[in-house]
Amino acid sequence: MKVRQSVAMLAVAALVASPLMIGSTAAQDKPKAAPSAPAQSKPKSPPGVTEPELRYQAGGSPLGDVEMHQDVNPKAPPMTKAEFDRSRQIYFERCAGCHGVLRKGATGKPLTPDLTIAKGTDYLKVFINYGSPAGMPNWGTSGEMTEKEVELMARYVQQTPPTPPEFGMEDMKKTWKVIVAPADRPQKKMNKYNIENIFSTTLRDTGEVALIDGDTKQIINIVKTGYAVHISRMSASGRYLFVIGRDAKINMIDLWMEKPDNVAEIRIGLEARSVDTSKYKGYEDKLAIAGAYWPPQYVIMKGDTLEPLKIMSTRGMTVDTQEYHPEPRVAAIVSSNFKPEFVVNVKETGKILLVEYKDLENLEVTEIGAARFLHDGGWEASKRYFLVAANQSNKIAVVDTKRGKLEKLIDVDKIPHPGRGANFVHPEFGPVWATGHLGSAKISLIGTDPVNHKNNAWKVVQTLDGQGGGNLFIKTHPKSKNLWVDTPLNPDSKIAQSVAVFDINDLSKKPAILPIAEWAGISEGAKRIVQPEYNKAGDEVWFAVWSAKNQQSALVVVDDKTRKLKAVIKDPKLITPTGHFNVYNTTHDIY
Repeated sequence: MKVRQSVAMLAVAALVASPLMIGSTAAQDKPKAAPSAPAQSKPKSPPGVTEPELRYQAGGSPLGDVEMHQDVNPKAPPMTKAEFDRSRQIYFERCAGCHGVLRKGATGKPLTPDLTIAKGTDYLKVFINYGSPAGMPNWGTSGEMTEKEVELMARYVQQTPPTPPEFGMEDMKKTWKVIVAPADRPQKKMNKYNIENIFSTTLRDTGEVALIDGDTKQIINIVKTGYAVHISRMSASGRYLFVIGRDAKINMIDLWMEKPDNVAEIRIGLEARSVDTSKYKGYEDKLAIAGAYWPPQYVIMKGDTLEPLKIMSTRGMTVDTQEYHPEPRVAAIVSSNFKPEFVVNVKETGKILLVEYKDLENLEVTEIGAARFLHDGGWEASKRYFLVAANQSNKIAVVDTKRGKLEKLIDVDKIPHPGRGANFVHPEFGPVWATGHLGSAKISLIGTDPVNHKNNAWKVVQTLDGQGGGNLFIKTHPKSKNLWVDTPLNPDSKIAQSVAVFDINDLSKKPAILPIAEWAGISEGAKRIVQPEYNKAGDEVWFAVWSAKNQQSALVVVDDKTRKLKAVIKDPKLITPTGHFNVYNTTHDIY
């Protein structure tokens, strides 16, 4: 449906609590028996839940350090403020990704006092300690939580959930800085770098990105950013680089400067994942947009200064049960090529919003119902259809941005996680878009040509077997015949430290497995291999070798044609490299 939304939101609907237990599928579910839960050095995956899923879902949240009010519930067991604050920190480090900031339930079940108090502290301790078959990790017996911490958390989930502060226009403007005004910026490119072949590499744990010259393999600059930059995105002109940290800080970097660096910054909330810019003809570089996990909202800003112009909440009804959800997080955002619109994916409600930005005072939003838990995705080759993973629903939603309608919901394997996905021409089925999965080793190839290959369009035409679950990114290039698949979250170190590469011309062959971590020549650390990324020419593939912040990491460059090692980039400043984005390919959505 098409609706006109103003800044004032409709009154909040009443939330009907579901009678579900921690990590269970029904109130009758029982916790695991104590004798069957052996001690582990890490959380053990319950039956039906893969360890890659567990690693992915249990990620920390920046909200752990945010001051929140303790609302004492007289029916809940007592907690001191120190106990409450410690428990809150543990919750946001380990639990919020699944159960939500407000404990109303997200990919995990609700943990609100109306459900937990009736069960009591002893009962809850068993769940937290031993887990449940439906997906609750065994935090206690795994050694991840001490006996005292388990007892603390059992009391904590009976308390009234603390609510993080909202973050509105006044808050944003307090953080907004124009470091170099547009009038004071270069009028032409002031350096000799091949800007289109620069890579923006996230240095996760230092709150920085490394700008690396793709030609010389030398670091151009280390730029201070927000914590754990999630993505890098380019302006339509290819001049400005935008990055957003998990702490919702956006940095705008001018690549024309003699030494590319920050020219503006802002925080648009307390936790976030997505940013993009306007790219439709006539609106190039005019606007930027970012979406927050908390508060659940998206913000439209000036494209040259990041001045916030419009804030829109995403709170509302879920697409399936049509119940009110108080914290629908904003996941992927992309800029349409067919209209002056942003495509905004709302995770918990399962809605895709087409936000027309030609008139911000009378903002027009098309709301498309898809499937819950929308996460990330990318364009097919024509850049008309956007494919986005509804990860916990095990579906791919296809949106026709020319018609402004949902084209198809496609069933795939367990927890699709495409990144942007990968486009190539299949020798039998024609143009396809590929996604890997967190929860399985499968790689789904989806037909994307409804004109010349109508019978294959919007269905899985082939499923490949990768080397294991735990995939985060899959990549190819129009000039390549290789399909690269990483598996950094696989519990088997041999699999996590290597990549699978398929021959697009003969997908019946098993993939070649390349020992990227071994090629890096690093002696210690997890050495997880993450995010294949091509250079502009399409003849090199770059990989991050990701270890802990107190250990050596690296970038490995592979010749795409020969699949042989080409270069290793090591530097003490390359601390916890994860995602990396080539300027040209990111600007033009080449993947």
